[in-house]
Amino acid sequence: MSRLPLLFMVAAASCLVVGTLLGIGMGVTHDHSLAPVHAHTNLVGWASLALMGLTLRAWPELAAGRLATTQFALSAGAGILFPPGIYFAIFHDAPLLAIIGGFAWLAGALLFLGRLARLALTGAPRRAPVMAAAE
Repeated sequence: MSRLPLLFMVAAASCLVVGTLLGIGMGVTHDHSLAPVHAHTNLVGWASLALMGLTLRAWPELAAGRLATTQFALSAGAGILFPPGIYFAIFHDAPLLAIIGGFAWLAGALLFLGRLARLALTGAPRRAPVMAAAE
């Protein structure tokens, strides 16, 4: 079985920790200027990457092949780079990283959608029932 679903979950959990720390930091300091960074870390990073990982776990055939690895690289890379890009865009008037992250995220999302649509239209391969050893 592919480790790709687990890699998605590790990337997602990493974003969850960073997003949580950002939220705690904002709460402690009463400075919510990083709210867009916090929100995108949790939504793009934690929620979306986790859902992609769980989807690949539910349909293992989606975790096979180069397209799956490419989709992980685009999605996880963008999920990690996009929030700091938002920070640099807001606080340093330097939007390049946010733009690159946004387009990488879009490419990963479109690849994910295309792979899901292909699976839905062609039908998932039939899996043989799992046989457990007799006790």
